[in-house]
Amino acid sequence: MTKRRSRGDGGLHWDESRQRWIASLTVGYTPAGKRIVKKASGKTKTAAKDKLKQIIRDYEDGLVVSGVGYTVADAVQNWLDYGLSGRDAATVEKCKILANKHVISGLGARKLVDLTADDVNRWLADKSKDLSTRTLLELRSILVRSVSRAQARDKVKRNVVLLCEIPKGKEGRPSKSLTLAQAKAVLKASEGTALHAYVVLSLLLGARTEELRALTWSHVNLDGTPPSIMVWRSVREGGDTKTKKSRRTLAMPRRCVDALKLHRERQDVAKKAAGDRWQDNDLARCGTASSRCSPTPACRSRPSHAWSATATPPSPRPSTASNSAQCCKREP
Repeated sequence: MTKRRSRGDGGLHWDESRQRWIASLTVGYTPAGKRIVKKASGKTKTAAKDKLKQIIRDYEDGLVVSGVGYTVADAVQNWLDYGLSGRDAATVEKCKILANKHVISGLGARKLVDLTADDVNRWLADKSKDLSTRTLLELRSILVRSVSRAQARDKVKRNVVLLCEIPKGKEGRPSKSLTLAQAKAVLKASEGTALHAYVVLSLLLGARTEELRALTWSHVNLDGTPPSIMVWRSVREGGDTKTKKSRRTLAMPRRCVDALKLHRERQDVAKKAAGDRWQDNDLARCGTASSRCSPTPACRSRPSHAWSATATPPSPRPSTASNSAQCCKREP
């Protein structure tokens, strides 16, 4: 007669329907009192017994993993669904595109408990042939955060992605920052328009455009020594700057001061013309708008003849302004 296993040693039995040896161990109970059973199988009794020993060892070490059938795709999708709360809609959309196109398509079918550092290294090396280093960094970040979330929920023991370094990616596209000639053309073309002060500050001051679109008159000091603006807000989700260190005070050259004074005069005229329809939010950026400006209206309002001296209009990315400021500092 087969000797009964001791309590806590788990169970080992033959499953006729599956034609496999089944190892099982009770690892806890649900709030309703139902047993939580951890199972594993093997073609031979020895293989099943070895897996049972591993389950018991993990249980004693507090490392019981519940996600045997949990895949990388499940982990990434869970992070996309619940790990991006409070993020801007554009950020969520970008993460979904990168995750679905690269992470899930490349590693999604792999069981998370079977994912190894070699798997991730091979995947990153393959992606480095077509993607830039920056994109590889974002893909690894998505995978790290997805696996970390799964690890916190006992789906996997450790995060092997943290052991993998990012390879050098494909050379990026040529810079789209403005040349000195292009910056001068934009400044000249914006003269006489509601966007002139915004363009001048973006090109000469070094502040992010997302910060300038949220600039208020209460944060502008035109009479100080030197004149300055306090960059404390942005149009990002929540209204805060990109980082805490981004909160700063920037001294302004004379050209910026003159542009802001002229812009305030025009805004006062528009305010009188609007009468009761004017909604005063103290915004310095928008001449007639009542809320924080998005980049789309600003891009559409650019004078088309500003690019007459250039072959291709540069992309209106936030980095364009800060990069352009470097070449414009040489201008007297």
